[in-house]
Amino acid sequence: MERPRGYHKMPLTILHVEDHTVVADAVRDTLEAEGWRVVTCADGAAALNRLAGDEAFDLLITDNHLPYVNGLEVVRYARQLPHRAAMPVVMFTSVDCPAEARRAGADAFLRKPEDVNELVPTVARLLRRGA
Repeated sequence: MERPRGYHKMPLTILHVEDHTVVADAVRDTLEAEGWRVVTCADGAAALNRLAGDEAFDLLITDNHLPYVNGLEVVRYARQLPHRAAMPVVMFTSVDCPAEARRAGADAFLRKPEDVNELVPTVARLLRRGA
């Protein structure tokens, strides 16, 4: 089917929760280079507010060590919201908590900085699965 002139498919949107500006900027630049839109929250409480709203997010990436609310709580909260329950979640953190992340509902666990090269392939895989 031919798309109407001027039609542009909306990019998939990722909510990234990260309190370190340098890391947040690097992840945003990397993901946006792949054509995805990135919305960043600097703390867990801000992430809960964004998740509670109606804005469409196709995937969540969260650190665990965050101000106010940790990443495990962010993941648990997202999983209890009917409009977020099926959203893919990546825990991307320096905290060694893969089992806890899985129990909270994360679909993937990546360690910072060791697994940084796995971020794009992991996000791509989870977004394809969710499509």
